[in-house]
Amino acid sequence: MKKIYLLALAVFALSFTANAQILDETMEFYDLGEMNDQNPTVWSSWSNDGGLSSDGMICVDNIAIDGKSLQSIEGGGRDPMLFLGNLASGEYTLRWEMYIPTGKEGYFNIQGTIPDLGTALAGIFHSGNIYFNEANGAPGVISDSNSDMSGLSFAHDEWFTVDLYLNVDTRIYNMTIGGVTSGDGAFADPDLLLGGINYFPGDANSEFYVDNLLFIDGTFGVDDFAANNFSVYPNPVEDVLNIQSTNAVQSIEVYDVLGKLVTATTPDVISPTMDMSALNSGIYLVKVTIDGASKTVKVIK
Repeated sequence: MKKIYLLALAVFALSFTANAQILDETMEFYDLGEMNDQNPTVWSSWSNDGGLSSDGMICVDNIAIDGKSLQSIEGGGRDPMLFLGNLASGEYTLRWEMYIPTGKEGYFNIQGTIPDLGTALAGIFHSGNIYFNEANGAPGVISDSNSDMSGLSFAHDEWFTVDLYLNVDTRIYNMTIGGVTSGDGAFADPDLLLGGINYFPGDANSEFYVDNLLFIDGTFGVDDFAANNFSVYPNPVEDVLNIQSTNAVQSIEVYDVLGKLVTATTPDVISPTMDMSALNSGIYLVKVTIDGASKTVKVIK
């Protein structure tokens, strides 16, 4: 739900950082269509009924990084919520991939205490209204009614990474996109807890997609980004998975959806390949380690 200013765990997780990982949302494990009650401890809505009112996210596969993503779109009274756990102290980073079509708007806000499931939210706003192309009047522009986002920008029709830093102790937040960090915003409500993120589609122009959410205790360091300099193809894969990288790949580990290691190799070369011909059809998580930093990607066979 949009704030009107008058005056003013995951389905499955593999860590790729030294910081404690709280949530790793891989959308591949959700059924297409309404989120409903597929994961009510993580995804619900402003009505907070566990998704029974079909007012939360929609799982889609027409616009996605690696199979499926979650869509928030104007219509049907939607008001999705991502729960972060009502945290009382500490510093955290929430990272997600975001896609906003040309002519469309994205939006989120940061919420304080989330009530127990079954109790509708009243609205405890730690941030302002954070827009991406507000009302389709500012393409590529990000704004917040509670902090300075003027240095940030994004590209429509492309996936881009959002890092949202949240410090509950000092009660500030900021956002980083494309290596540029916004000014700090102060938590606007005296509520002491960090509850969640409201991905509200607040305008008739609203349509945006989120994928690969990662919530950690702490911040991403320089080493955490080192493993981003690679890609895998083809996906889906038949027999051989290609790893394209700028630095030597130290190790490749392939896990099934239950977390069992099914194959591994230590190539120590740039742009290696991985033989997956012996694996059964299904979804796998491929953990690639480069320069001591690791990242996990989902692969379909």
